[in-house]
Amino acid sequence: MNEECLICKAPLTYLEADMLMECEICHKKETSKMRCVNGHYVCNECHTQGLDRIIELCMTSASSDPIAIIEQMMALPTCHMHGPEHHVMVGAALLTAYHNAGGGIDLCSALTEMLNRGRSVPGGACGFWGACGAGISTGMFVSIISQSTPLTNEPFALSHKMTAKSLQAISETGGPRCCKRDSFLSILAAIDFVREQFSVEMEKPEVVCNYSAQNNQCIGKRCPFSKVNH
Repeated sequence: MNEECLICKAPLTYLEADMLMECEICHKKETSKMRCVNGHYVCNECHTQGLDRIIELCMTSASSDPIAIIEQMMALPTCHMHGPEHHVMVGAALLTAYHNAGGGIDLCSALTEMLNRGRSVPGGACGFWGACGAGISTGMFVSIISQSTPLTNEPFALSHKMTAKSLQAISETGGPRCCKRDSFLSILAAIDFVREQFSVEMEKPEVVCNYSAQNNQCIGKRCPFSKVNH
């Protein structure tokens, strides 16, 4: 088994009902369905420490390839195999690539907004909400670049269409979850969507996964990014 718990490295488990948990790092108490098999719990805020480094990486990148950008994020020591940090990383990689491909946004303010929004999507949303945070992150990305609000017309529709396309791609592959796979699926869906709806051409590379050995629940050749399929 690969490392999962940030405290003792043991596998994680999901409970049938919410329980009051105390974060092992900051000692904040909150309800959650997730803990490790030894009873340790780490809150979303502590799990996503280090996201400021992601913003710094984005601000210095000249790439228009969001896959390459997110893989740089995934290589940071603050990024784990699975976790809610991906709910920020997907949108941040897309904002950066969109900006570098000619998209007209203020990247710094857009990334700050993405950080604030993405952090609000908890770990486990994929299984408990029926909406993977990586897919939701693409909707946040489109919402930011189109300046969507609950009262807008076309931007409101576009951001929902984007999330739907990402979640469709994720659902067709099925579970169990893989934050890397679902991030890649969501980004690839967003690249096509942005080209069609915003006429901005981000780079779209072939994706081959290098993370399967770190994932206890890897689905192997059923994954579209498995090395055996390339």
